[in-house]
Amino acid sequence: MSNVTQTVLGSVNKAVSSTAGSYAYDTKYQTYLKLFSGEMFKAYESATMAKGTVQSRTLKNGKAMQFIFTGRMQAGYHTPGTPILGSGDPPVAEKTIICDDLLISSAFVYDLDETLAHYSLRSEIAKKIGHALAESYDKKIFRQIAKAAREAHPITAAPGPEPGGSVIQLGANKEFDAQALVDAFFEAASIMDEKNLPKQGRMAVLSPRQYYALISQVSSNILNRDYGNTSGNLQSGEGLYEIAGIPIKRSNNLPFLANAVGSTVPRVSGENNDYSGDFSTHCGLIYHKDAAGVVEAMAPSVQTTSGDVSVMYQGDLIVGRLAMGCGTLNPAAAIELQSARS
Repeated sequence: MSNVTQTVLGSVNKAVSSTAGSYAYDTKYQTYLKLFSGEMFKAYESATMAKGTVQSRTLKNGKAMQFIFTGRMQAGYHTPGTPILGSGDPPVAEKTIICDDLLISSAFVYDLDETLAHYSLRSEIAKKIGHALAESYDKKIFRQIAKAAREAHPITAAPGPEPGGSVIQLGANKEFDAQALVDAFFEAASIMDEKNLPKQGRMAVLSPRQYYALISQVSSNILNRDYGNTSGNLQSGEGLYEIAGIPIKRSNNLPFLANAVGSTVPRVSGENNDYSGDFSTHCGLIYHKDAAGVVEAMAPSVQTTSGDVSVMYQGDLIVGRLAMGCGTLNPAAAIELQSARS
């Protein structure tokens, strides 16, 4: 009987005709374990709430990213017989955002554990790594937006100064008061309109408990009818799409009442940007995408040991990594909700 031809699924472009021992291991199984990388990216993308809601740039061949601000210009009447000299140049300011140290999340998968486990260890670890990176990503952005809401604008020269950030006080212990939250949304929309911020690119982020309080406590007129009838919306807990034209997201990564009064969330080693602050009364964000900026030197990626290292330790070290930094940009685009502690 003649030999059959093996279909080599792990080889790229038919580099080998069989998985016989004469071929290099990495060549025979080059496409294997790619599922882990895909799972990590999938988990990262699904868990990242802030991605795409602020300005984002790729940092390459440089240590910092520069953002330029231009202020307003004035108009005036021309006097007959006098030259127009172009003397109305707008005031200019800049902000720079640097990259933090390399952010990693890692795990070691022992071969025997993977063999004996009744579920896919790598798939589960991939999700955990993706979630860990996404959680850190979101926390940095939300803290910087909150800090932007407390800043003055970098342009102070005439015809400025340009407006800075804004803080809306809900009242003592009213972080879950639905009517106070709705009122805050309309106040925020008024502030944004008065600052001439575009309607496109506005966003609000609340804690899950605030989101559901809005659904359960406020008239169903604010629910999105695209989700079905009122009963369906209340049963599913979905349907609250926007208030005052501002889309709403919910996240556990806000610095929601994050520290005791009188203390601060500390700065962590490896953070070259300052994400620390007093968030003891913080309870939500409403912002435009110009409020903060993110620079990425390394997009989320995964590395897995192989070859001699795997043989030596009888397992694989799996590392997810991300190099990014976040900073405040236009404070006029940031609004923080606060609830005083009684």
